Amino acid sequence: MNSLTLLRKLEDGSLPEAVRVAADSERSAAEELAAAILAGHVVMPASSAGRKVRPTAIGKGMRTKVNANIGSSSEAVSADDEAGKLKAAVSAGADAVMDLSSGGDLVAIRDRLLASCDLPFGTVPIYEAASSARERTGSVVDMEREDLFAVVQAHADAGVDFMTIHAGLSRAALEELSAEGRLMDVVSRGGAFMIAWMLHHDRENPFLDDFDWLLEILAGSDVTLSLGDGLRPGCIADATDRAQVHELMTLGRLGRRAREAGVQVMIEGPGHVPLQDIEINVRMAKELTGDAPFYVLGPLVTDVAPGYDHITAAIGGAVAGAAGADFLCYVTAAEHLGLPGTEDVRTGVIASRIAAHAADVAKGVAGAADWDRQMALARKSLDWEAQINLAIDPQTARSVYREKSSEGVEGCSMCGELCAMKIVSDHLGIKAGEISGC
Repeated sequence: MNSLTLLRKLEDGSLPEAVRVAADSERSAAEELAAAILAGHVVMPASSAGRKVRPTAIGKGMRTKVNANIGSSSEAVSADDEAGKLKAAVSAGADAVMDLSSGGDLVAIRDRLLASCDLPFGTVPIYEAASSARERTGSVVDMEREDLFAVVQAHADAGVDFMTIHAGLSRAALEELSAEGRLMDVVSRGGAFMIAWMLHHDRENPFLDDFDWLLEILAGSDVTLSLGDGLRPGCIADATDRAQVHELMTLGRLGRRAREAGVQVMIEGPGHVPLQDIEINVRMAKELTGDAPFYVLGPLVTDVAPGYDHITAAIGGAVAGAAGADFLCYVTAAEHLGLPGTEDVRTGVIASRIAAHAADVAKGVAGAADWDRQMALARKSLDWEAQINLAIDPQTARSVYREKSSEGVEGCSMCGELCAMKIVSDHLGIKAGEISGC
């Protein structure tokens, strides 16, 4: 549903059912959610060309959402594996999924995943365009501007709900990149494809030059535009440099043009950012983009934790979310090391969901603190089943409790009979399970 469609319905005195469903899940009024969509502060990715999608509101005042990236590579091609990752992401509580496949039959993999997913589903069309060019000629840059837009059209026709397009990369931004002298240059794969094309053809970015054409395609199927940050920093030493900020300013201008054309739009952000700079990055992005929904990768707060980057990203994600970021792209433990497996996907989603919930508590999102209160009451009452059911990951909570609990002991094996809550409750004359409200 694009904003023009919503506007026409509002003028007719009606609201789409999807808006009502999403508002109910957010404990918000449907009219308020509709107003936020019209203002460009919230998006609800759902293509009009494809399957039925779970109504999901992303943006200001909404619960912080989590995206899971899956997809094949040239080194690991298995549609069955990607289907397994999708299932793991959904069962772990992801709010959206992106297929970043770059190896194998990309159309077949995408179509299979789309057919079994009711979450908002995203792609990066330039991956397919570059992969096809490499298969044809051996070079990822051997494609015409028409090839790029043809792939975008194909993804829109397939029913993709949101697309990452690196339209903010410009020749002027590349000059800033050259002048800056970055440590790690460019780490965005889509950004690298686009930059290589621009340099090889000595031309401006087609998605920037022909942005109206792009908007026409997206509007035709109600696809949400996610403006990619091709110059996001790949290490904390490169964070918040001139090239990154230059691109962000361009994204702000393009975001306004998208909204005027009735296309819902999100803005993507960094990347690797030191902890103390995350809040200013979020505030700057919100200011420059008119408070558009802000979609961040991590951010990762240090570069030295390969194998634990799901934790590195969760730390940054919590800070970014608390500062106003709306959509967290998960990072798995395999980041910087290899293609993630099914368990990497599951634990990556859980880590990012923890960060998102911590941010929601800090932002005062409706219902967020209530969840923590319910857990506190269950712990006070030593109600282990309630604690497990309330856990963000009940599967792991139950497994750990079964492995670590002591049979016949009311408390856990950490304190046993010396449980602080049990001792105080006994002396106050309150028995476990009698706590008010539990």
